[in-house]
Amino acid sequence: MTSGTNIPARHRTIRSFVRRAGRLTPSQQRALEEVWPEFGVDFDEEPLQFGALFGRTAPVVLEIGFGNGETLVQQAAEHPELDFLGIEVHEPGIGHCLLAARDAGITNLRLIRHDAVEVLVAMIPPASLARVNLYFPDPWPKKRHHKRRIVQPRFLDLVADRLSAGGSLHVATDWENYAEHIEAAVRQSGRFECAERRVHSGDEPLDRPETKFERRGLRRGHRIRDWRFVLAD
Repeated sequence: MTSGTNIPARHRTIRSFVRRAGRLTPSQQRALEEVWPEFGVDFDEEPLQFGALFGRTAPVVLEIGFGNGETLVQQAAEHPELDFLGIEVHEPGIGHCLLAARDAGITNLRLIRHDAVEVLVAMIPPASLARVNLYFPDPWPKKRHHKRRIVQPRFLDLVADRLSAGGSLHVATDWENYAEHIEAAVRQSGRFECAERRVHSGDEPLDRPETKFERRGLRRGHRIRDWRFVLAD
Protein backbone atom coordinates (compact mmCIF):
# COMPACT_ATOMS: atom_id res chain seq x y z
CA MET A 1 0.00 0.00 0.00
CA THR A 2 1.48 3.32 -1.01
CA SER A 3 1.57 6.22 1.38
CA GLY A 4 -0.38 8.39 -1.06
CA THR A 5 -3.44 6.16 -0.86
CA ASN A 6 -3.30 4.99 2.74
CA ILE A 7 -6.63 6.07 4.22
CA PRO A 8 -6.81 4.49 7.70
CA ALA A 9 -10.38 3.56 8.54
CA ARG A 10 -10.20 5.16 11.98
CA HIS A 11 -9.21 8.52 10.44
CA ARG A 12 -12.06 8.69 7.92
CA THR A 13 -14.69 10.99 9.41
CA ILE A 14 -16.43 12.08 6.18
CA ARG A 15 -18.55 9.26 4.80
CA SER A 16 -20.11 9.04 1.37
CA PHE A 17 -23.30 7.45 2.71
CA VAL A 18 -25.91 7.72 5.42
CA ARG A 19 -27.16 4.53 7.02
CA ARG A 20 -30.86 4.60 6.25
CA ALA A 21 -33.17 3.00 8.79
CA GLY A 22 -35.09 1.06 6.15
CA ARG A 23 -37.54 -1.54 7.35
CA LEU A 24 -36.47 -5.12 6.91
CA THR A 25 -39.14 -7.50 5.68
CA PRO A 26 -39.37 -10.82 7.54
CA SER A 27 -37.81 -12.62 4.58
CA GLN A 28 -34.93 -10.13 4.41
CA GLN A 29 -34.31 -10.56 8.13
CA ARG A 30 -34.24 -14.33 7.73
CA ALA A 31 -31.84 -13.95 4.81
CA LEU A 32 -29.45 -11.90 6.94
CA GLU A 33 -29.57 -14.63 9.57
CA GLU A 34 -29.70 -17.78 7.45
CA VAL A 35 -28.30 -16.97 3.98
CA TRP A 36 -25.53 -14.59 5.05
CA PRO A 37 -23.19 -17.45 6.09
CA GLU A 38 -23.28 -18.71 2.50
CA PHE A 39 -22.56 -15.42 0.72
CA GLY A 40 -21.50 -12.95 3.41
CA VAL A 41 -18.01 -11.88 4.38
CA ASP A 42 -17.56 -10.10 7.70
CA PHE A 43 -15.34 -7.04 7.80
CA ASP A 44 -11.79 -7.79 8.89
CA GLU A 45 -8.50 -5.93 9.04
CA GLU A 46 -6.77 -8.77 7.18
CA PRO A 47 -6.61 -8.83 3.35
CA LEU A 48 -8.85 -11.33 1.62
CA GLN A 49 -7.46 -14.32 -0.22
CA PHE A 50 -9.75 -14.51 -3.22
CA GLY A 51 -8.68 -18.01 -4.20
CA ALA A 52 -9.73 -19.32 -0.80
CA LEU A 53 -12.86 -17.16 -0.70
CA PHE A 54 -14.25 -18.41 -4.01
CA GLY A 55 -12.55 -21.78 -4.12
CA ARG A 56 -10.88 -21.07 -7.45
CA THR A 57 -8.71 -18.59 -9.33
CA ALA A 58 -10.72 -16.20 -11.53
CA PRO A 59 -10.85 -12.45 -12.27
CA VAL A 60 -12.62 -10.55 -9.48
CA VAL A 61 -15.12 -7.75 -10.11
CA LEU A 62 -15.92 -5.44 -7.19
CA GLU A 63 -19.19 -3.49 -7.11
CA ILE A 64 -19.48 -0.63 -4.64
CA GLY A 65 -23.00 0.19 -3.41
CA PHE A 66 -25.04 -2.53 -5.10
CA GLY A 67 -28.43 -1.31 -3.84
CA ASN A 68 -30.92 -4.15 -3.83
CA GLY A 69 -28.45 -6.39 -5.64
CA GLU A 70 -30.65 -7.41 -8.55
CA THR A 71 -28.19 -6.26 -11.21
CA LEU A 72 -25.24 -7.63 -9.26
CA VAL A 73 -26.85 -11.07 -9.15
CA GLN A 74 -27.71 -10.76 -12.84
CA GLN A 75 -24.09 -10.03 -13.72
CA ALA A 76 -22.83 -12.94 -11.63
CA ALA A 77 -25.32 -15.30 -13.28
CA GLU A 78 -24.44 -14.10 -16.78
CA HIS A 79 -20.68 -14.29 -16.20
CA PRO A 80 -19.86 -17.53 -14.39
CA GLU A 81 -16.23 -17.16 -15.50
CA LEU A 82 -15.86 -14.16 -13.17
CA ASP A 83 -16.08 -13.81 -9.39
CA PHE A 84 -18.07 -10.89 -7.97
CA LEU A 85 -17.70 -9.09 -4.66
CA GLY A 86 -20.39 -6.58 -3.65
CA ILE A 87 -20.21 -3.94 -0.92
CA GLU A 88 -23.31 -2.31 0.60
CA VAL A 89 -24.38 -0.87 3.95
CA HIS A 90 -28.17 -0.78 3.55
CA GLU A 91 -29.50 -3.92 5.25
CA PRO A 92 -32.80 -4.29 3.35
CA GLY A 93 -30.85 -4.18 0.08
CA ILE A 94 -28.38 -6.75 1.37
CA GLY A 95 -31.24 -9.00 2.45
CA HIS A 96 -32.88 -8.64 -0.95
CA CYS A 97 -29.60 -9.49 -2.68
CA LEU A 98 -29.05 -12.55 -0.52
CA LEU A 99 -32.48 -13.90 -1.44
CA ALA A 100 -31.88 -13.25 -5.14
CA ALA A 101 -28.46 -14.90 -5.03
CA ARG A 102 -29.83 -17.96 -3.27
CA ASP A 103 -32.72 -18.28 -5.71
CA ALA A 104 -30.37 -17.89 -8.69
CA GLY A 105 -28.18 -20.73 -7.42
CA ILE A 106 -24.96 -18.84 -8.11
CA THR A 107 -21.67 -19.57 -6.41
CA ASN A 108 -19.48 -16.75 -7.75
CA LEU A 109 -20.76 -13.94 -5.50
CA ARG A 110 -19.79 -12.72 -2.04
CA LEU A 111 -21.10 -9.70 -0.11
CA ILE A 112 -19.56 -7.39 2.47
CA ARG A 113 -21.68 -5.20 4.76
CA HIS A 114 -19.40 -2.27 5.50
CA ASP A 115 -18.04 1.07 4.32
CA ALA A 116 -16.47 0.57 0.89
CA VAL A 117 -13.39 2.73 1.46
CA GLU A 118 -12.53 0.90 4.68
CA VAL A 119 -12.95 -2.41 2.85
CA LEU A 120 -10.67 -1.25 0.03
CA VAL A 121 -8.02 -0.16 2.54
CA ALA A 122 -8.08 -3.21 4.80
CA MET A 123 -9.43 -6.17 2.85
CA ILE A 124 -8.61 -5.79 -0.85
CA PRO A 125 -5.03 -6.70 -1.74
CA PRO A 126 -3.11 -4.43 -4.12
CA ALA A 127 -3.40 -5.25 -7.84
CA SER A 128 -6.04 -7.93 -7.17
CA LEU A 129 -9.16 -6.66 -8.98
CA ALA A 130 -9.99 -6.95 -12.65
CA ARG A 131 -12.73 -4.34 -12.50
CA VAL A 132 -14.50 -1.98 -10.12
CA ASN A 133 -18.11 -0.92 -10.73
CA LEU A 134 -19.58 2.23 -9.20
CA TYR A 135 -23.11 2.67 -10.51
CA PHE A 136 -25.18 5.71 -9.53
CA PRO A 137 -23.46 6.62 -6.27
CA ASP A 138 -25.20 9.12 -4.01
CA PRO A 139 -24.80 12.45 -5.86
CA TRP A 140 -24.95 14.63 -2.75
CA PRO A 141 -26.37 17.44 -4.93
CA LYS A 142 -26.08 20.29 -2.42
CA LYS A 143 -22.77 22.11 -2.73
CA ARG A 144 -22.05 21.94 0.98
CA HIS A 145 -22.26 18.15 0.74
CA HIS A 146 -19.94 17.69 -2.26
CA LYS A 147 -17.17 16.65 0.12
CA ARG A 148 -19.23 13.52 0.83
CA ARG A 149 -19.14 12.33 -2.76
CA ILE A 150 -17.23 9.08 -2.94
CA VAL A 151 -15.44 9.99 -6.17
CA GLN A 152 -12.49 12.05 -4.98
CA PRO A 153 -8.82 11.93 -6.07
CA ARG A 154 -7.79 9.94 -2.97
CA PHE A 155 -10.53 7.38 -3.61
CA LEU A 156 -9.43 7.06 -7.23
CA ASP A 157 -5.82 6.55 -6.12
CA LEU A 158 -6.99 3.77 -3.81
CA VAL A 159 -9.02 2.07 -6.55
CA ALA A 160 -6.11 2.35 -8.98
CA ASP A 161 -3.81 0.60 -6.50
CA ARG A 162 -6.31 -2.25 -6.11
CA LEU A 163 -6.73 -2.85 -9.85
CA SER A 164 -4.49 -5.30 -11.65
CA ALA A 165 -2.75 -4.46 -14.93
CA GLY A 166 -5.41 -3.92 -17.58
CA GLY A 167 -8.08 -3.33 -14.93
CA SER A 168 -10.90 -0.85 -15.36
CA LEU A 169 -13.21 1.39 -13.35
CA HIS A 170 -16.80 1.70 -14.60
CA VAL A 171 -18.85 4.63 -13.32
CA ALA A 172 -22.39 5.80 -14.10
CA THR A 173 -24.46 8.75 -12.88
CA ASP A 174 -27.62 10.58 -13.88
CA TRP A 175 -26.59 13.89 -12.26
CA GLU A 176 -24.90 16.31 -14.67
CA ASN A 177 -23.15 18.20 -11.88
CA TYR A 178 -21.75 14.98 -10.44
CA ALA A 179 -20.56 14.01 -13.93
CA GLU A 180 -18.54 17.22 -14.07
CA HIS A 181 -17.19 16.49 -10.58
CA ILE A 182 -16.20 12.94 -11.60
CA GLU A 183 -14.31 14.08 -14.66
CA ALA A 184 -12.52 16.80 -12.68
CA ALA A 185 -11.54 14.28 -9.96
CA VAL A 186 -10.19 11.85 -12.56
CA ARG A 187 -8.09 14.59 -14.15
CA GLN A 188 -6.78 15.65 -10.74
CA SER A 189 -5.92 12.08 -9.77
CA GLY A 190 -3.95 11.36 -12.92
CA ARG A 191 -4.28 7.62 -12.31
CA PHE A 192 -6.87 6.91 -15.00
CA GLU A 193 -7.56 7.59 -18.65
CA CYS A 194 -11.06 7.65 -20.12
CA ALA A 195 -11.31 4.74 -22.55
CA GLU A 196 -15.01 5.23 -23.30
CA ARG A 197 -17.73 7.72 -22.41
CA ARG A 198 -21.42 7.69 -23.26
CA VAL A 199 -24.24 10.15 -22.69
CA HIS A 200 -27.62 8.56 -23.31
CA SER A 201 -31.24 8.24 -22.27
CA GLY A 202 -31.05 4.76 -20.83
CA ASP A 203 -30.69 3.11 -24.23
CA GLU A 204 -26.90 2.69 -24.31
CA PRO A 205 -25.63 1.47 -20.93
CA LEU A 206 -21.92 0.76 -21.05
CA ASP A 207 -21.37 -2.94 -20.42
CA ARG A 208 -23.82 -3.14 -17.52
CA PRO A 209 -27.49 -3.91 -16.81
CA GLU A 210 -30.04 -1.15 -16.24
CA THR A 211 -30.35 -0.30 -12.55
CA LYS A 212 -33.19 0.82 -10.29
CA PHE A 213 -31.50 4.17 -9.67
CA GLU A 214 -31.03 4.64 -13.40
CA ARG A 215 -34.76 4.17 -13.98
CA ARG A 216 -35.48 6.68 -11.23
CA GLY A 217 -33.20 9.24 -12.87
CA LEU A 218 -34.79 8.69 -16.26
CA ARG A 219 -38.24 9.32 -14.78
CA ARG A 220 -36.89 12.66 -13.57
CA GLY A 221 -35.80 13.50 -17.09
CA HIS A 222 -32.09 13.06 -16.40
CA ARG A 223 -29.55 11.95 -18.98
CA ILE A 224 -27.27 9.04 -18.12
CA ARG A 225 -23.49 9.29 -18.23
CA ASP A 226 -21.32 6.19 -18.37
CA TRP A 227 -17.54 5.93 -18.29
CA ARG A 228 -14.96 3.20 -18.61
CA PHE A 229 -11.71 4.37 -17.10
CA VAL A 230 -8.49 2.39 -17.48
CA LEU A 231 -5.25 2.73 -15.60
CA ALA A 232 -3.02 5.42 -17.03
CA ASP A 233 0.35 4.41 -18.42
